[in-house]
Amino acid sequence: MAPGIPNKKKTDEQSSKENFIHLCNPHLDKMKEDILYHFALGTGTHDFPALFGDVKFVCVGGSPSRMKAFIVYIAEELGLGSPGCDYPNICAGTDRYAMYKVGPVLSVSHGMGIPSIAIMLHELIKLLYHAKCSNVTIFRIGTSGGIGLDPGSVVITRESVDATFKPQFEQVVLGKTVIRSTNLDEQLTKELMQCSIEIGQFHTVIGNTMCTLDFYEGQGRLDGAICLYSEEEKLQYLKEAYDSGVRNIEMESSVFAAMCNLSGVKAAVVCVTLLDRLEGDQISSSHDVLVEYQKRPQKLVGYFIKKSLGKV
Repeated sequence: MAPGIPNKKKTDEQSSKENFIHLCNPHLDKMKEDILYHFALGTGTHDFPALFGDVKFVCVGGSPSRMKAFIVYIAEELGLGSPGCDYPNICAGTDRYAMYKVGPVLSVSHGMGIPSIAIMLHELIKLLYHAKCSNVTIFRIGTSGGIGLDPGSVVITRESVDATFKPQFEQVVLGKTVIRSTNLDEQLTKELMQCSIEIGQFHTVIGNTMCTLDFYEGQGRLDGAICLYSEEEKLQYLKEAYDSGVRNIEMESSVFAAMCNLSGVKAAVVCVTLLDRLEGDQISSSHDVLVEYQKRPQKLVGYFIKKSLGKV
């Protein structure tokens, strides 16, 4: 049988139901081996279909410890792990990212900011492609600063906007500015909102998420090492953001949405707010309260996965 030809022919109806990962890079087909350097994985050393072929849900977040906590949580929710079971870091050969898997769920850390998550996503999308995964949904779960929301509120992103409130991701490629769409799957957003209603444990809204290049000046904070604007100017900017539909601020959603769009992957961003930026800049809640807040996106996405698998 010729390489790449499946054992069974699929009908047109079957094929139409399978949404495979799309790679916007014709050069990859010419490579004998693809080394995913920052994952310490490679097509010449690992059997991607055997390791990852059953993945249907991918959850990404900034912190390695939070993503391990998520895989432990989802394993228990899906009844796939025994109490006290350890889950090895698949990317243990590198200290850049951490990756964990249980059943059809993959959990991956992405670090902080657009450059870090972009590198991770390039290799994650290729991993899913090489594994021949289909019908994959990717979630970014994390924390954010809210605008006009009580701390602990969960925001499901309608679309990611830049610091000028435009729904776009701008990148310089070969010296030229490229602008990409940052829309997210509308139906998936609605389904997540319905899941939050069914859970009934925390306040959830659908709104735009502003993605910035910086935590301090880029988000209009007054407490950085450099600040050359007034408190009045800061508040005016944040109120303009609110009026444009922005409900929270973070630093990864724009490139996440853009890359998932280009790869044909359904994606959603679910973040909890740790403070209301109209009331201040520093996170002052206790450690225990913050830990509970950070579990809320995990609970919402975990419930969605359980419901999708018919386990609710």
